[in-house]
Amino acid sequence: MKKRVVVLGSTGSIGKQTLDVIRANPETLRVVGLASGSDVRTLAAQIAEFKPEAAYCVDGSVARHVGEGTRIFSGDDGITQLIWEVEADVTVVGTPGMVAARATMAALERGQDVALANKETLVMAGGLVMEAAAASGAAVLPTDSEHSAVWQCLHGENAAAIRRLILAASGGPFRTASDRELAAVTPAQALRHPTWSMGAKITVDSATLLNKGLEIIEAQWLFGLPLAKIDVVIHPQSIVHALVEFVDGAVKAQLSHPDMRLPIQHALSYPERLPTHWGGLDFARAPVLEFSEPDAVRFPCLALARQAAETGGTAPTVLCAADEVAVELFLEGSISFLDIPRLVGRALDAHTSTPVESLDHVLTVAAETRQWLMESALGFSVTPAEAGVQRGEEDGFRAPARGELSRE
Repeated sequence: MKKRVVVLGSTGSIGKQTLDVIRANPETLRVVGLASGSDVRTLAAQIAEFKPEAAYCVDGSVARHVGEGTRIFSGDDGITQLIWEVEADVTVVGTPGMVAARATMAALERGQDVALANKETLVMAGGLVMEAAAASGAAVLPTDSEHSAVWQCLHGENAAAIRRLILAASGGPFRTASDRELAAVTPAQALRHPTWSMGAKITVDSATLLNKGLEIIEAQWLFGLPLAKIDVVIHPQSIVHALVEFVDGAVKAQLSHPDMRLPIQHALSYPERLPTHWGGLDFARAPVLEFSEPDAVRFPCLALARQAAETGGTAPTVLCAADEVAVELFLEGSISFLDIPRLVGRALDAHTSTPVESLDHVLTVAAETRQWLMESALGFSVTPAEAGVQRGEEDGFRAPARGELSRE
């Protein structure tokens, strides 16, 4: 029986690579739902090829471009409606940023396994996500290359035997850059990742190492381990994706080409393994594998992520929301590359963390953070709606007076 798959973010990087995997395995995988933002042309082509039962587009205009047989959902609740009305075995969450949280929760509550490639959802609402999975019996399937690697290393192992997890980071394009070079980094330079092809936001996060900090927090929730047991190592070749050290001194590592289609395929085919269509490693011709410690002084976002994780509660939400704003401002040329950790640190320092109560609470904190940081960074006012989420109840975020903004 074919596994029925819903792909959220089907026109983005993760979504397109997911469809590559499904296209290569038509005997075992079938698309039953697609969701995209505003890329109507690409979504229409995907609908024509895969003929899903349903699809989502922000304004529904894609309906004019597709034939009969595919229901079109749109509007604020369209993705949730699609999830509840389409029978699926697994939902791939490849939508970027914080918009994926409600979709993830809906899929888990529906009892669908979730192949999660969105970092912010687990970072902001990891406790809520894992509780929803436990309540419905659905699984959260690690789909990032690093978490998939850990997951594969842990197959058949006793969790009590784990000494530590080691997540591999390429180091990004500025691993060896001088302080002067970092200060002059342009958006175009930051978007040239040396080994991975990804969306703009995650590529910049890889350049600042904030991406790896988010993965540390994700690993806490996915594998139930304390921060002290999760480390990071710089590995510029991106062949080793993660390692697991056990109490007896043995170490397992997962190696493969830096190709997101491999962990996506593993998530979709689990517990089986399907043949690869994208080649294996030739160890006789493999590059020398290098490893080193990350430079936390030159790349402070890694330490900021650990700070947020140690604080807990709503602090990781502030980390995500502040980084989203900072990356947006950097990509539009409003701030420098080195301003990204400064703004993220400013937001964390200003926030009084509170326990996470609900998904609405998390999204409210995120909206408040975005609004405050945009005002403090650029000196203009935005409404909560422009910040991305409707304002809600008291959330614990305290926006300091202008005189308190400096962290120098």
